Amino acid sequence: MTLTPPLTALAVLDDRLEATGSAVLEADALSRLADVPPTTWARWLPMWDDLPPDTCLRDGGRYRRRRHGCFVVSPGAGPATSRLAAVPHRAHWQPVEYNALHGGIERWFEPLPQALAQDPDWARLLVALADRAARLRHDPQARWAVEAHPFRIDTTDGIGRPTPEGAHRDGVDLVVVILVSRVGIKGGETRVFDALGPQGMRFTLGEPWSALLLDDERVIHETTPIQPLDATGGHRDTLVLTFRRHGFQGPAAGM
Repeated sequence: MTLTPPLTALAVLDDRLEATGSAVLEADALSRLADVPPTTWARWLPMWDDLPPDTCLRDGGRYRRRRHGCFVVSPGAGPATSRLAAVPHRAHWQPVEYNALHGGIERWFEPLPQALAQDPDWARLLVALADRAARLRHDPQARWAVEAHPFRIDTTDGIGRPTPEGAHRDGVDLVVVILVSRVGIKGGETRVFDALGPQGMRFTLGEPWSALLLDDERVIHETTPIQPLDATGGHRDTLVLTFRRHGFQGPAAGM
């Protein structure tokens, strides 16, 4: 049994994020928000079959594949005039306060495919979400350090852990988790909790290209492990995007 996510209408997205710290958009709403047609999602899908193994897992697992890319969104008069620019490939870094398992170390992953980084629809998606982050922080002139992580969590070891670090925050302003696909698995329940209180909710993202938006200052989140439905195995694919106002985290911080 899975719990259906509480969907948010696009018209009240900003109000919902400000009131509760989280919101879930169905795939059609994400397409309308970013002005990206559903055919683009299908065009991007093969990228998840070409993700290299994550060699930085400290629990010794073989269940995670990923790539990583960094961008900066500079403000304009609105999403239509904001600009996305790729930055030189860099390590992913988080402090131990936010990631007790992998914090404090530079983790290098293979870069995103150049074709994706140069795709106009990719730019529209990141700029539209950066605009939502600016609305959340009431800071229309902010420049946004954006990190993009396509993930595949599989059942190579019998179990796959989408968040091996447990319930956590990421040290950014806005986190966006886009479900790309679920194939042959059970589990993978999303859990979102108030960072300062007992309130929380849990549900399972099931619709491809639906999206969970999180105010990282207000909530913590995790996804429970996945298991295969049968001996053929399975996987869960996501695209995780983070938006941070004060530059990238790490020893080589900055824009």
